[in-house]
Amino acid sequence: MPRDSASPAPGDLPGDLPANGSHGLQGPHGPGQGLAPLTLGALGIVFGDIGTSPLYTMREVLNPANGVTLQPADIVGAVSAILWALMIVVTLKYVVLILRADNRGEGGIMALTALAVRAAGDTPARRRMLLLVGVCGAALFYGDSVITPAISVMGAVEGLEIVTPALKPFVLPISVAVLTGLFLIQRHGSAAVGVMFGPVMLLWFSVLGVIGALQIAQTPEILRALDPRYGLTFLQARGPGLFLVVGALVLALTGAEALYADMGHFGRRPIRLAWSALVLPTLALNYAGQGALLLSDPGALDNPFFRLFPSSWLIPCVLLATFASVIASQAVISGAFSLTKEAIQLGLLPRMRVIYTSERAMGQVYLPAINWTLLVAVLLAVLGFESSSALASAYGIAVTITMLITTVLTFFVVRHAWRYPAPLAWAATAGFLAVDALLVVSCSLKIMQGGWFPLALGLVLFVVMATWRRGKERLHEQVAGEDLPLLPFLEALSHDVEGPRPDRIAVYPVSNPDVVPPALLHNLKHYQLLHARNVIVTVRFDEVPFVPEDQQLSVEHLRPGFWRVVVRYGFKDEPNLPAALGRCARHDLQFDPFLASYFLSRQVVVASAGRRSSGMARWRQQLFIAMARNSSSAADYFRLPDNGVIELGSRIQL
Repeated sequence: MPRDSASPAPGDLPGDLPANGSHGLQGPHGPGQGLAPLTLGALGIVFGDIGTSPLYTMREVLNPANGVTLQPADIVGAVSAILWALMIVVTLKYVVLILRADNRGEGGIMALTALAVRAAGDTPARRRMLLLVGVCGAALFYGDSVITPAISVMGAVEGLEIVTPALKPFVLPISVAVLTGLFLIQRHGSAAVGVMFGPVMLLWFSVLGVIGALQIAQTPEILRALDPRYGLTFLQARGPGLFLVVGALVLALTGAEALYADMGHFGRRPIRLAWSALVLPTLALNYAGQGALLLSDPGALDNPFFRLFPSSWLIPCVLLATFASVIASQAVISGAFSLTKEAIQLGLLPRMRVIYTSERAMGQVYLPAINWTLLVAVLLAVLGFESSSALASAYGIAVTITMLITTVLTFFVVRHAWRYPAPLAWAATAGFLAVDALLVVSCSLKIMQGGWFPLALGLVLFVVMATWRRGKERLHEQVAGEDLPLLPFLEALSHDVEGPRPDRIAVYPVSNPDVVPPALLHNLKHYQLLHARNVIVTVRFDEVPFVPEDQQLSVEHLRPGFWRVVVRYGFKDEPNLPAALGRCARHDLQFDPFLASYFLSRQVVVASAGRRSSGMARWRQQLFIAMARNSSSAADYFRLPDNGVIELGSRIQL
């Protein structure tokens, strides 16, 4: 059965413990997983987005609106540009270089940000800058999470127009129905359909390669596209229209980030093997096959992908393409869930309800709030743009900025973590920075045609993340001035408290292990109560994906009846406080965590009287307060026993 929890933000005050995540997608990493199963799994999860790009890329690159003609030189040049873009950006940048930048085996923008921040050392300004850059990349990912399902599903369903133009009015409602169904089944987890991902995508890529090869055999002149000079000549001949064409070329590269983001699920080697042995060759064959078709029949430009197939193959092909697009969408939706969970644990978003949809694969999570928000945004995109061609204008800008950010963060890893000399570090990344900058500039020309949509989504998320983090910092500053040092307080307490103590264990969570938990003060002030055994617990978040279980716990005996426990997690670990405290017996602290009383302090945040006395604009104060009031319970997130939690509230000005 799915299990619910609510995720807190790190560094929170008592009752808002520092957060930490789940153990990633453990299935592929489990014992006995060989290279072949991992490679098949990577094929299904990692390459869905880039694998469905042939549905629309060639049509957009050769769009006459870009100043391109359907002369043989332009067709061969366009195919060459696509093939070499795949080689340079995906193969060299991601597969060869960036897959090396793992954070203890994990990848993705949040893992890379944590790695870069840690590599940057103790320079506060640099650390803040890198965190800001990483937050920007994370926010833009949500824009991609909206556009990818919309364009992938619509691009597949539009194949019905090739079967018969009479089906064109049904493309939009069918796309809406498929997407709605996809989001409706998210709460059940991806495990049930996940076993189909690999075989379906294996079939998909095989079909891409075979149908492309058959067309190439009829028009082998297209093989000239393997010469990169044709691609360079094609781009140079565009003149001012270069940026329009490059903006369309980006469509062939979308999904490249998934290679890095999913590294922790499958490992570096299976991803590299799947890409080099199957995905890249079949994509190349299909793009070349579409080019060969256009050399012999320029009129096929309306939908060169589906025109590759004989009419008797069209309906099965549309169905297969729809399955493949659903898989591509599923991967990016699951990525949005995981990214949100990590952002919560990094202190960038408030707690929200998290449902673990698998007892075995802890990385399979479902966040209802994110799911329904994405569904609304995706449906707005589909209904607003109405076709995959129109969505293509919105696609790319968010992805390319994220790719640029990845390159920037990787430079700090190459320079400061791998200790490469500065000239070599610059040389290793300067070329990719130039390519990424060209992609960003090219896609920026489409802002008014739809590129504003993912940027607007990213901006909203960025403001939310920045506001939440700044608000939490302000709260910590406010409370820090009122905190009492723990050890002197306990020394005085041992002389002042008299009388019997309940023979129970009291657990006091607190964000700073060196100060007195507010809940302990409330207990003494209002109830004049002190338990026989008192455990002061701090949960800390480390900038690593996982903390080994034998390194998660430290226990210190402070005074008679008082212990201090620090529990450490990584941002992909799944926090379970009773389970962690149950291991205290190894440190000579014996108790049953399910028979303890957990005293949590919960702050009710109110706006400050001055307009900017908190260092935040009034509207940001109100936004933070709204998020704080609607965040989920820390008790649920840490799986504290329902009958053992006592919350003591207080009001605090922001």
